[in-house]
Amino acid sequence: MAHVLGLLAGTVWLRPYVFIFLGVYLLLATWRLGAGRALAFLVLGYLISWAAEFWSIHFGFPFGEYIYIPATVDRELWVAGVPFMDSLSYVFLAYASYCLAQVALTPGRWQGQGFYLNETAAPEGSWRPVILGAVLMVALDIVIDPVALRGYRWFLGQIYGYPDSGTYFGITLSNFGGWFLVALVLIRVLQRLAARIPPSPWWDWGRRDFPSQALLGPGLYLGILGFNLAMTFNIGETCLGWVGIFIYLPFLTWLVLKIAPGGQQ
Repeated sequence: MAHVLGLLAGTVWLRPYVFIFLGVYLLLATWRLGAGRALAFLVLGYLISWAAEFWSIHFGFPFGEYIYIPATVDRELWVAGVPFMDSLSYVFLAYASYCLAQVALTPGRWQGQGFYLNETAAPEGSWRPVILGAVLMVALDIVIDPVALRGYRWFLGQIYGYPDSGTYFGITLSNFGGWFLVALVLIRVLQRLAARIPPSPWWDWGRRDFPSQALLGPGLYLGILGFNLAMTFNIGETCLGWVGIFIYLPFLTWLVLKIAPGGQQ
């Protein structure tokens, strides 16, 4: 137990940015969904993501064939050949992507200084935000994975690689297909947790409504995107960084115009 706790402490020390984003997720998801649902998705999301990565490194599905390089296995927590922090990241990536998809697809309005979504206009259980959220999560991975593959050039370290270099800055196209499938599952699970669990003191603890709450999840998404783009430019991958910016520019321009005061809602 002491050894595991030491490895967990090492994980936090080596990957503080992961736990900062995770802490922001827990806070935002507790405010919006309640602590019970936020924790339930943390556990379920981690297990689903870990299973997907475990199957990929052993059987090549769903992400395709790749390997984890156990350079830090004695300094941070790994679970059956998969870095703990890696599977954990999918949880806040899925939450942020789903929140951004909801803002993009749901009518909203400005009331005073606050922005509110008209969530009654969004059909319960609709696949539209699930599909868009999965696409947005893949878009994040298009920025994240190439810079993570070059982790030896920044403080991430070289933690994974491919037997054969992929076509997109070293990343295989099968990886993005796998991300889409896993993102669909994760976001659908999140949607079910948010909509189907009945109110109770445990599930709803910490839940609250306040102006512009709907914009906090997209803010987390943009924070993750900004961090990875900053790392991309910081290691000198200028072309890769501009590709990431140009991928997002049309969508984010449209989104800003949509939610701006006076925009068409």
